[in-house]
Amino acid sequence: LPLVSFLIGVPSQGEFLVEISGTTVTITCPFEDEGIQWDLSGTKEDSKERKFVIKDHDSTPANLTCSLGNKKRQLYLNARVCANCEELDALTVAGIITADLLITLGVLILVYYFSKGRRGRASAGGDSRPRGQKTQRPPPVPNPDYEPIRKGQREVYAGLEPRGI
Repeated sequence: LPLVSFLIGVPSQGEFLVEISGTTVTITCPFEDEGIQWDLSGTKEDSKERKFVIKDHDSTPANLTCSLGNKKRQLYLNARVCANCEELDALTVAGIITADLLITLGVLILVYYFSKGRRGRASAGGDSRPRGQKTQRPPPVPNPDYEPIRKGQREVYAGLEPRGI
């Protein structure tokens, strides 16, 4: 018993063709003659055609049999369907994926070049201080060896002249 849930393409001898569109499932029997008897989960169907259409399928698994005379083929149908699904062909899906990858690559390149440029400008400034909170520094402590000249005290230093040796 072949257990087939979904085949795409032209059915060859012994293969079912299952087509899903919305909630409608169309099954094509592998037999090519007319007068095919369909059996869906134990109930005989009136259709004598090669194609069997299930409208408003509720996604429940089903055993399906098509027979012609003494030849019989069975199919286990486990197809998930939905009423609001959009059908996309392979070219559209490939286009969406390619566009997504190109956009992502573009964003990565932009981030790389902007971060590279910013890093270069920061090091070119020569400012190696950490960029944290700015703190107030006290004024430097005056060196006790040097005393500033005050007004009125010039005479203290007036006697200091360069000496010739």
